[in-house]
Amino acid sequence: MSNQDTEKQEFNITVYTENQIGLLTRIAIIFSRRKINIESLNTSPSEIDKIHRFNIVITESEEVVHKLVRQIEKQVEVLKAYYHTNADVIWQELALYKVSTDVIAEKVSVERLLRENGARVVVLRKDYTVFETTGHREETDNLISILQPFGLIEFVRSARVAIIKDSDGFNRKLREFERLEPGEEVIENEYLNQGEKVFTM
Repeated sequence: MSNQDTEKQEFNITVYTENQIGLLTRIAIIFSRRKINIESLNTSPSEIDKIHRFNIVITESEEVVHKLVRQIEKQVEVLKAYYHTNADVIWQELALYKVSTDVIAEKVSVERLLRENGARVVVLRKDYTVFETTGHREETDNLISILQPFGLIEFVRSARVAIIKDSDGFNRKLREFERLEPGEEVIENEYLNQGEKVFTM
């Protein structure tokens, strides 16, 4: 077993599923039984109609993640699951920051700092202002530390959204399974022993 297999790092698990009630709970149980903390969980529609996409972030060894993904795929409604390192995906998180409008108005430097950090105003009221920024965890955390001295009232960050860099997408792979027109003769066991080729991303 190599060091890479046992060394813990962040992994992004992408799961394509049918949108079924209770599936999220069953997937969460797979992690909790193994005492693995989910650091980020996002579920959204995918590029395919009626197919949902989960993005789950955990810090674990590749060996553990590989077993987890195989276990997730055993769920009836799961079409396919993949895992990737941060280097293999393009990812972002959205963050919102609420600060006192009086403080921002008084301190011109705060506005400059926000601009430098790519933040934009989404709500401007007499009593408070809400800023938004997107980026990696380090970037959104950095803005927290910048705003703390100016009386940061509230902060919230979204779950991670990620796109796999080197992938043709699940859409094309699914279409390969549907390429026979209705009424055409179905070749029995056409895809037997081709699972890896069809579903590898």
